[in-house]
Amino acid sequence: MHYWKGLFCGILTSATFGMIPLFTLPLIAGGMLFPSILFYRFFLAAVLLGLVLFLGRKSLKVTPQELFALAWLSLLYTGSALFLFWGYDYLPSGVATTIIFLYPVFVAVIMAVFFGEKPSFFTYTAIVMALVGVALLSGVGSAEGVKIKGVLIEIMSALSYGLYIVGVNQSCVKHMGALKLTFYVFLFDAVTFLLFAVWKGGLQPVPGGMGQVNLVLLALVPTVLSNLSLVYAIKNIGSTFSSVLGAFEPLTAMIIGVLVFSEPFTRALAWGLVLIICAVSLIILAPVLTKGWRRGKFFYITRLRGVHRNLFPYD
Repeated sequence: MHYWKGLFCGILTSATFGMIPLFTLPLIAGGMLFPSILFYRFFLAAVLLGLVLFLGRKSLKVTPQELFALAWLSLLYTGSALFLFWGYDYLPSGVATTIIFLYPVFVAVIMAVFFGEKPSFFTYTAIVMALVGVALLSGVGSAEGVKIKGVLIEIMSALSYGLYIVGVNQSCVKHMGALKLTFYVFLFDAVTFLLFAVWKGGLQPVPGGMGQVNLVLLALVPTVLSNLSLVYAIKNIGSTFSSVLGAFEPLTAMIIGVLVFSEPFTRALAWGLVLIICAVSLIILAPVLTKGWRRGKFFYITRLRGVHRNLFPYD
């Protein structure tokens, strides 16, 4: 029973996180700037997570060293969110959200270059697949110059999130509870985007009607709900299997972009999406596949649980 609940939560994580464009693009179309949107998103998410922690009677106490680490990590998370939203000005939302899910590739490269992890054959293969996938996505749609700029912006978003993941696992907060860590990151992000919004001319008021609904859903569904379901999924089916399910989050964003916002869907885009999903899945499964390869078995299913801990800080 726990396995099936964990599987359901893993699928729920993929479906909800991919809904970011669904709630964001109408706000942008209504005239809201992304600093204001992101402030409301993270502020409301921090309030909701704080309520969860309070009801669960969890301590929010942190040391000065942990607070400093959380502040730096929040800047990386801020960069990831900022570049993601900025990329929506240049790319279809499905393409933009797909590119950000290159972050496991960046995690693998960073761990190899700076922390001495030796990449396997499967890791190298995944990196090549990811590069080809991004090249295909870059040729989709409008003028090439605009597309390349958008792709570079989204690659920066993926790199920022990859650095965030590595930072969590290599800093003094790596043993901190997932909800507590995420609460502080969201709180710092809310402050950062509040200052950014003021610098850009002032925090915009919450729009009426559907704007308020979209802001609440943006904070609740692809922010709080996706994080909570991910925590539950990892506890029941392991980080590796949860990560593989998470690789399909771009598919949700792509479907929403095509069906809701009438974004283009060409053969090149489809192949790029497939290659990136396969590359991310291969990066996540690389340790398992390498073990199985060395033992004469291509799949080593019994060792799937909790293998690639560097990819997610929620264990």
